[in-house]
Amino acid sequence: MNTAPAHYPIGKPGIPWGEVERAEWLSQQTRQRSYESDVLSVIERLRPRFDVEEYGHLDYGANHYPLMAIRSRDWRDDLPVVLITGGVHGYETSGVHGALQFVDQHAADYAGRVNLLVAPCVSPWAYERIHRWNPNAVDPNRSFRDDGLADEASALMRLVAPVRDHALMHIDLHETTDTDETEFRPALAARDGKPFEPGEIPDGFYLVDDSESPEPEFQQALIEAVEQVTHIAPADGNGEIFGSPVAARGVIQYPLKQLGLCASITSAPYRTTTEVYPDSARVTPEQCNAAQAAAVCAAIDYVLASRWGRSIGRRE
Repeated sequence: MNTAPAHYPIGKPGIPWGEVERAEWLSQQTRQRSYESDVLSVIERLRPRFDVEEYGHLDYGANHYPLMAIRSRDWRDDLPVVLITGGVHGYETSGVHGALQFVDQHAADYAGRVNLLVAPCVSPWAYERIHRWNPNAVDPNRSFRDDGLADEASALMRLVAPVRDHALMHIDLHETTDTDETEFRPALAARDGKPFEPGEIPDGFYLVDDSESPEPEFQQALIEAVEQVTHIAPADGNGEIFGSPVAARGVIQYPLKQLGLCASITSAPYRTTTEVYPDSARVTPEQCNAAQAAAVCAAIDYVLASRWGRSIGRRE
């Protein structure tokens, strides 16, 4: 794995970026793939089987992006709501394509059992540029709060608002990549005028639970399902994964609401963030997508089998 440069090439050490530095950073971002071809075309092919809606629109200069969501066609008010999100960080490819793969291959298995709401690519500008931020150098996954600065996050919050207090489960699909350490964390430190502190990228899949409301059995059910597809990240020598103490095998915890993370946007009792590791020599892109889909299936299966899921499912 490459190591980060001693100093990020934009800005001056210890000084947060201003407009000049942000403009310089933006000028270096290039479109590398197509949201329309990779994502919108797939959603269109799903339209005969699911309800598809545009829940927002992003206008970034000459770039225009419809934000699309997929819903169960047989939506019923007496069924629990399951929220699936991907591509909050656009460069985390399997989050997007794993969500779409789940809808295509598995969603029909849950017809009449849950209401599915899927936002497969929350950050299309970043998807095309294989980046973590939006064009304003803002991380959408720290912006899921009322005063958040990312339009991507605000649009998703508006979509989810009507079901916020009725959701049973939310799974947010992410990746941890080698470029987190070589590009994105160094850029973050430079943007904020802070020193970069190197970390260790975990080799394998892991989950992020909510430290304020943990559900350890739920998390372990996902770990057991995903390890049939890809390997689980071990703790490092300090008993940590990516700088956080391991709460259980393959699981760390963050205060989701405090950090403004996507997984905090509902009151769902079951919440998790997946982290696939696509840079391992032991996995393929197909395995990464399959791991995300397996995590979604395991999550829904668990909550439907739980006492909570059964009671909500019977509610009139």
